[in-house]
Amino acid sequence: MSQKNGEKTNQPNQANESKQNQPNLISRRQMLRTLATTSLVAGGSALGMRYLWDQKGDAGLQGPPKLLLPNFLVEPPSSSTPKMAIAHGADVMQMIRAAVGELGGFEHFIKKGDIVVIKPNVAFDRAPILGATTNPMVLYAVVKYCYEAGAKEVRVADNPINSPEGAFYKTGIRDATLKAGAKLFLPETNSFEDLTITDDPQKPSYAIKKPWPFFYKPFHKATKVIGVAPLKDHNLCHASMTIKNWYGLLGGRRNRFHQDIHNIVYDLALMMKPTLVILDATRILMSNGPTGGRMSDVVDGNTVIAGTDPVSVDAYGYTLLGRDPEKLTYLLHAHDRGAGNRHWKQQKFSEITI
Repeated sequence: MSQKNGEKTNQPNQANESKQNQPNLISRRQMLRTLATTSLVAGGSALGMRYLWDQKGDAGLQGPPKLLLPNFLVEPPSSSTPKMAIAHGADVMQMIRAAVGELGGFEHFIKKGDIVVIKPNVAFDRAPILGATTNPMVLYAVVKYCYEAGAKEVRVADNPINSPEGAFYKTGIRDATLKAGAKLFLPETNSFEDLTITDDPQKPSYAIKKPWPFFYKPFHKATKVIGVAPLKDHNLCHASMTIKNWYGLLGGRRNRFHQDIHNIVYDLALMMKPTLVILDATRILMSNGPTGGRMSDVVDGNTVIAGTDPVSVDAYGYTLLGRDPEKLTYLLHAHDRGAGNRHWKQQKFSEITI
């Protein structure tokens, strides 16, 4: 009740009347709170449904699949078959056939329809006679014998430090590849994929801890892999042989790995489990490796070594440099971590002269 000019009036409180007549209006703050609550309930329901469908919950949500190389290893035909064979002679074709023959022959490792990748060392644009790269005659022999054994396709690939075109030409690898009927794979920008070195918790990588660019294109649908590496001195890791040879398949700024080279080489032994490795000691770069450049650094080795255990092959190869494999750090790592056996004399091996 209020009074104006002596007269009594009967007017209701307008604010109260306004609230009473409004049909359940809510404030903006209340609306936002309601929406938030509704979202939480709805999200909780969806989460609950997902957990009912996938009992692993978040553990069942996997990231993109890891790119790992398959295991290309082919075991010897029997327990009495050597895991390594050493052939001495002057005829490259005969030495290759004889060495692999002691392991069961190319027909044991290569079957009809196989797609074979052969990885020579073509790192530098050096003439073959200087011993810094794979002897093209050794490569030619391996390609020819793969085809004779029934291979559908043979691919030759490397990622040289020098210009790929120049390196493949000057080393003689290009001509040997084409003459033998193989396909030549040179690295291009779209040739690389990020590769995970290993997913085995018992054998973790020690230097390449994250996926790293790898020259993957020639390995697409490949069924067998053969490494054909020269035996030579190396100024960082003391020797470059069959395990170190896989380094040439890495892309990116791989020179950053030089500071931890022995663990890098061990990681390569985890990364690649080849069908077969062949160590080319027809010429041996005894010093000033890996590039060489002087004939005085090279000696005639007239030897090839074939094997299914790269650690054993490299251990023997190191002796041809006049050095003790018990003192080669990456071989110790590879042996101690289960990648192979550095005690080559304890392995079954065969040594022949052609």
